[in-house]
This record gives sequence, C-alpha cells and structure tokens, in this order.
Amino acid sequence: MTARVPVESHSPNRSIIADLPRRALPAVLGSAAILLGVVFALHYAWSGLTLSHYDAKGHLVVARRIFDSLTPGWVQIGAVWLPLPHLLNVIPVQVDFFYRTGAFGVGLSVLALGATVLFLAMLVLDATRSRVATVLASLVVVFNPDVLYLQSTPMTEPLLMALTTAAAWLTIRALRSGVEQDVRRAGIAMAAACLTRYEAWPMTTSLLALGLLAMVWQGHRLGAAIQRVGRLAMYPALAGLSFLALSRATVGEWFVNSGFFVADNVAMHRPLRALVSVWWGVHELTSYPLTILGVLGLLLLVVRAVRSREMASWVPAIALVGAATLPWYAFYSGHPFRIRYMIPLIPVVGLGVGYAIGFAGRAKPIVAVLALAALVVGPNPLDASAPMVLEAQWDRDHRAGRAQVAAYLRRHWDGAPIMASMGSLAHFMQELSQEGCRIRDFLHEGNGDIWLAAFEYPDPHVEWMLIEEVAEGGDMLAVRARERPRFLAGYLRVAEGGGVALYRRGR
Repeated sequence: MTARVPVESHSPNRSIIADLPRRALPAVLGSAAILLGVVFALHYAWSGLTLSHYDAKGHLVVARRIFDSLTPGWVQIGAVWLPLPHLLNVIPVQVDFFYRTGAFGVGLSVLALGATVLFLAMLVLDATRSRVATVLASLVVVFNPDVLYLQSTPMTEPLLMALTTAAAWLTIRALRSGVEQDVRRAGIAMAAACLTRYEAWPMTTSLLALGLLAMVWQGHRLGAAIQRVGRLAMYPALAGLSFLALSRATVGEWFVNSGFFVADNVAMHRPLRALVSVWWGVHELTSYPLTILGVLGLLLLVVRAVRSREMASWVPAIALVGAATLPWYAFYSGHPFRIRYMIPLIPVVGLGVGYAIGFAGRAKPIVAVLALAALVVGPNPLDASAPMVLEAQWDRDHRAGRAQVAAYLRRHWDGAPIMASMGSLAHFMQELSQEGCRIRDFLHEGNGDIWLAAFEYPDPHVEWMLIEEVAEGGDMLAVRARERPRFLAGYLRVAEGGGVALYRRGR
C-alpha cells in the first residue's frame, strides 16, 4: 500500500493575504508602504517638489545651523519648532548634498510611513482579527496623495504619525502586560512624539487618560491603574519639561505661542466654526464616505468596549483623535487655515475604517466593499491637485521673484554677513546655499547679542540686509523699518523680488 504524502491544498479562491500568517501581515504592509514611498519620493524629486514647501527648507536650516552658525551650539536648536526632527538631521545635514536636497530627511519620512502603516495594521489586526480590515485600513493611508507627498519631503508630519501610532499600540500593550520593558518602550514612543510636533501633546494626554479609564473598566484597582499609567506618564512629562527648559534657556520664554502668524481666520474665537474647519479639512484630504466610515468605526469600538471588558483595552487607540486639538485651537486663535494641520488625522480615519469593517459582524463583507469603493473613487494617489500638493506650491511664484535677489548676490556679494530674520526667510537662506551661502553667512535671531545690537543700530554691524516685506505683513525687520524710518538710513535698496528686498550699506 502506497503511503499518501500530504499536500497543502490551495483553493483558487484563496488570496495571498489569506495565506499570510496573521502576525506577518503588518510587517508585509509596512514594507510595501516603504517601497511605495520610495517610488513616490523619486517621483516628487523629479517633479522638483521635494523642497517646494517653505517649511521643508526651514527644517533643514534649523538642523544645519546647530553647527553652521556665527554662534554655533545647542542654543541654535531653537524653541518654536520641537527639536527631535532637527536632532535626527543634525549630522547628515552638515553635508552640502543632504542640506541642498533634503535627501536624508526624505529617507526618514519614507521609513516613518512604513512604521505608521506597521503600527496602524497592528492596532486593527490585534483588535479585530480581520486581515481584510487591516489591509483596507492601511490602504487609507498609503493611497492618500497628501500623505504620499509629505513622506516625499523632510517635513515632520510623517515622523509624528509614526510615533503616535507606535505610542498607541505600545501603550495598549504596556497597560495590558505591566511588564517594565513594555512600559519603557511605550513611554519612549510618547516622549519622542511629544518632542516632534505639538499635536502629540493633547494626543498623549488623551492616551494616558483613556488608558486609565480602560484599566478601571476592566476591573483593575484604581490605585494600581494610576500607578501603571503614572509610570508611563513620566516619560512624556520629562520630555515636555526638558523642552520648556530649552525654550527658557534659548529665547527667554518658557513657551513661545505667539508672534509667528497674523490672525486672519474667520473661525477666530468661534469654537464650532473652528471644529467645522477641522472636519472639512479631514474630508478634503480623504473623502466624506471614508471620514464618516472612520467615525462610525471608532464609535463601534466604544460600543464593543461597553459590552466587553476585554475589548475595553483597545479604547486608548481613540486617543489618536487628540491630534485634532491643535488645529482646532490654532484656527480658534486666528491662525490661517492650513490643510497640512489635518494630515496627522488620516491614520485615525484609517483606524476607524478598519474597526468599522472588523466589528461589522455579518455585515462585514458589505462594509468592506463600501470601504473599497470609497477608496477607488476617492483621492488618486498621483493627484497633482491634491490639497497638500497645491499648498506646497504656494511659494513657487515668490521663489521665481526671489531668484532676482539671488542673482544680484551672485554678482555682487562680498562674503560679508547678511542680516535676515530666520523666522521669515529660512527658506530663502536654504535656497541661497545654491549660491554658496552658508548659515554662518547670515546674522539672524539665533545669534543673540550680535543680532540685538544690529537690530538696534545695523549700520556698524552689517553691510547687507534681507527683508521680507509682504508675507504675514512683513518680518520683524520690515516692521522695524516702518516704525523707525531711520533704521535703513545709509542703506540702498539694490534688489527685490518675491516680496523680498535686499539692502546694501552705501559707501
């Protein structure tokens, strides 16, 4: 009798995804996101859009100036933008190639996209046990044209999304296990997020609060729950206090929350209008069907948590919605509307879509088809008119005008320091690196007493002066010149373009 050799049966109806081991799926999705990210990063580099957003150049300048400055040192880290992205870039960006192209920062952003998808997939898969829900939740992020553009730049939103999704998953794991190693990992992720962008501050607070609520709901004693959450809270608290101390040491203020925008938002002091602005921005970045499905999914998680104490452990994932607090407060305070501020909420939409599918019960196939249809008819990954892609090109016409100023400097600049406000013209400083200008060739706010002396009486200190005269009502030098007419006495206006004027001391 011939023994039968067992042969694995492969149904023609089974998908590749269904054949994957459950735990391997997030890693596969994260790796695929990185490969896709590399393709899109090259696409936008060839299109000349990698550094088209002025903040992309600004982040490179802040990292570069820590060593390349008239007054180099830790005080150059600054106090308006949070420091972690610049510290990660500080060594590579000293190399002219990485400074002029932003290539290292782009690499970090691509890896951050992969990490975002990895942890988002784990949040959905571990809660729902649904591969289909996990894949569709990930596609909400990786097929979004605005996310794909931002991960092709050295901007800070991709790193924020990676760290917040990581913090959410690691915190849920730490609260469930109580193991010190898990607590430390979650705490470090929260601290890193809080040192990347301010959206992480309310998100982290919400994560800790919901974590405490979830533990109590699951039957843990209040004292034990507070102790475990308190161990987690130490990490972001220390990060926040360290940043406040840095701010105080560098600019003399514990926290800088004004002076960098002109209040002109119609939602100013109108909380509901500001909330509607956030909602509108999210739907513009995704679509109404996906946004509504995402909200329903998060509500389904709450319903499941009420019915099941075990499911309550996943409620802290909802804390990712806390990223909406910052744009809401910014618009309420009068900050001009920026679609970019809602980008960190796209993984939240993906999370909600995943939960909507995974918790739909018998209606799961129907909901999955609806989500897939919304993705198909939603934003095109290559959409050149995507909101973030358009916002990034607002400065394009001005850059063409600034080229006239750059051309004059190319012909006449003698190497003497150029006084300019980095708060307004950091992007132009980076552009002028193509003309051979280094950050140490500029006298800016980060140079302390030298800047203050020149701001009072520029004539004895600088021969050249760059002034932004248009954007945000003009920079601090423009305001100074308007308030004190003799500020520019002795200087000749030698070039202008793109809202920027170049002055040279008369001889």
